[in-house]
Amino acid sequence: MDAASLREFCLSFPGAVEEFPFDPELSVFKVASAVDGARHPAKMFAASRLDVPLQISLKCEPDLALQLRAAHPQITGAWHMNKKHWNGVLLDGLPEDLLRDMIEDSYDLVVSTLSRRQQEQLGWKGLVERG
Repeated sequence: MDAASLREFCLSFPGAVEEFPFDPELSVFKVASAVDGARHPAKMFAASRLDVPLQISLKCEPDLALQLRAAHPQITGAWHMNKKHWNGVLLDGLPEDLLRDMIEDSYDLVVSTLSRRQQEQLGWKGLVERG
């Protein structure tokens, strides 16, 4: 996956936006939420410099994060992030389907913390699973 495809995939999720809160070179992908026209703070689900070597930081459940790190040398604790909850992922040599799954899982983890109303507004598929 190249930088353009990575950006496109991250922005393909409902409510996803790209912001640059830290510096102009660091793309931060967030879930923006607005309910009844009021804007609520967006929550980050991914961050990447989108340059070479292509890397991304993704939120992950702690137990799964450890399993992924043990199975793939390209996955480590994310730099400047809480390493219990964030993986740093070097895309080189990582299967694209695994990367897509990890990005989607990161998005879902963040959306799961939003209010039910915000989740409904996003049309989040997790609502169907949760009932």
